[in-house]
Amino acid sequence: MSLLPHQLELLSPARDADIGIEAINHGADAVYIGGPGFGARATAGNEIRDLERLVKHAHRFGSRIFITLNTILRDDELQGARQMAWDVYNIGADALIIQDMGLLELDLPPIQLHASTQNDIRTPEKARFLQDAGLSQIVLARELDLQQIKAVHQAIDPSTTIEYFIHGALCVAYSGQCYITHAHTGRSANRGDCNQACRLPYEVLDQSGRIIAHEKHVLSMKDNNQSDNMRALVDAGVRSFKIEGRYKDLGYVKNITAHYRKLLDGIMQEREFSDMPLARSSSGTTTFTFTPDPDQNFNREFTDYFVNGRKDDIGAFDSPKTPGRAIGWVTQVGDKWFEFETNDKSAIINNGDGLCYYDLQKELVGVHINRAECMHAKKGIWRVFPKNAITEFKDLRKGLEVNRNRDMNWVRMLDKKSSDRRIGLWAQFKETVNGFALTLTDEDGFVGTSSIAQQHQPATDPSKAQDTLREQLGRFGASIFTVHDISLAISQPWFVPASALNQLRRDALDALEQARLSGLVRLPRAKPVEPPVAFPEETLTYLANVFNQKAHDFYVKHGVKVIDAAYESKEEEGEVSLMITKHCVRFSMSLCPKQAKGVIGVKGTIKAEPLQLINGKEKLTLRFDCKPCEMHVVGKMKRSVLNQHAKEMQESPMQFYRTRPAPPQAQA
Repeated sequence: MSLLPHQLELLSPARDADIGIEAINHGADAVYIGGPGFGARATAGNEIRDLERLVKHAHRFGSRIFITLNTILRDDELQGARQMAWDVYNIGADALIIQDMGLLELDLPPIQLHASTQNDIRTPEKARFLQDAGLSQIVLARELDLQQIKAVHQAIDPSTTIEYFIHGALCVAYSGQCYITHAHTGRSANRGDCNQACRLPYEVLDQSGRIIAHEKHVLSMKDNNQSDNMRALVDAGVRSFKIEGRYKDLGYVKNITAHYRKLLDGIMQEREFSDMPLARSSSGTTTFTFTPDPDQNFNREFTDYFVNGRKDDIGAFDSPKTPGRAIGWVTQVGDKWFEFETNDKSAIINNGDGLCYYDLQKELVGVHINRAECMHAKKGIWRVFPKNAITEFKDLRKGLEVNRNRDMNWVRMLDKKSSDRRIGLWAQFKETVNGFALTLTDEDGFVGTSSIAQQHQPATDPSKAQDTLREQLGRFGASIFTVHDISLAISQPWFVPASALNQLRRDALDALEQARLSGLVRLPRAKPVEPPVAFPEETLTYLANVFNQKAHDFYVKHGVKVIDAAYESKEEEGEVSLMITKHCVRFSMSLCPKQAKGVIGVKGTIKAEPLQLINGKEKLTLRFDCKPCEMHVVGKMKRSVLNQHAKEMQESPMQFYRTRPAPPQAQA
């Protein structure tokens, strides 16, 4: 089993252990983080000793640490991946997030396994299969709507947890179904090294060569924000709420974790006395020194994507940068400065702030403030001296609206301590034959007890003695606990030295922490169904990402009869779908045949004909599959990538799964 049926888990990202610790401090019930290798973020790895430090901190609160092992693996990498799994298990990590099914054929430790977003889980049948194969938690495709999520929830066992992305950057492709990076560079998104071709500007041409869009980022999505849908997601069956961002900085993780912590706490409070009361999956209550605000972090504006059905405003087509918030408009431009009037007269502009504006081509232009001077406080007039020369700022002019996308006051605030997470407890102080004892019982029922030999000495001021005892015993500020109540089981007011009370409290706290640690039950590894259940399909193309013999064996065991090798094996040299996406460029440009139905004078004239994307020398074709309402970005592998592969194989042959004999070596 994973989470209990009505427990909610806030799952935060961490680039490193220090960020992970702050995610826990800001209310995360679990953190996902890269191990020493094999994670789907190539530059976000962490050493075992750092992970161990994070695990120890998380477990104090009953929070969990999930390690990403979610790339596809060559045969020669399987042993290293297996060893890493054992290494993180031995330091107490709670789960592995995996993509490569070959791992299930290895001698892994008894650690819980979760299905990565790279597994592209869109159907109840695939979710059920992964559950039956031994995975306890499955993250669904971001493209699913509420009804589809509910259908998955109804198809799986209550012991299997549905995880869903609620915030952060959106990959336009179905996760695990993008090969543009590999086709163009030889690197691989499925191996943690994406070149973000989706964020580039493209010319969009129709079949006649006419330009439909010029220099638009037509594959770039706005950022995911499900703040308004949290209750509906709970009702649909989501129990783990995942924040994207293993490349993100500390301020992002603090702010976004705090934002969703408050939302989930509010939902649990609302439903405390309902037919389905909810509980968080870890311990404690978190308070903050700031008001969380998702708009303060980098974002490309927000969308709830497909959760409530297809919409036409999901794209960040003008720019992949963060536009920030409107803050004012330019009043005059000087030779080394410009002035603007703020729309909020109380706004403070700081040295180091970031401003931006859209030029006449609707490209976002950034302005880094070197120095800011308030010219008229009541009118909110500020003069700013940019880091770069004024002549470099295209289309900067009077009347232009400016946004702020970096507020140094906010940045400095989140650089400091900004949260306090405490576990509630009840204390009982009582006299014993030889002295006194203190028993601490926390909100989870764990108990820590200590006693001390001390002479029973009547208090000189009985009226104040009990208040003094409670005050001394209640000093839990340096710990992770907060006291709800202190009861005194004594026959009369006693005088107890502060040093004795402090020692009692320290020893009882140590005993309580040890009890919590000893009582933490490791998440169980789910057992695969025997005999092995059949995979929903009998034929797998390169889209299944089978890159090693163990993965091949896994699918054969589950009834698959034809298995093509992963795209990274270099067998698909012709034109193929390099990206499959629910986003549709035709729909976004109001050129969808379904949109045109019933429109007088238009019906039948708009067809789902291919379009072409051009960025410099790169050309891609867009093809439209209207029945499932999907778009395919079609292209082929560059000859330079094939040549480089042939050279590497001559110099250092590598093993990886092939379905056919190796093709002839490419000619240089």
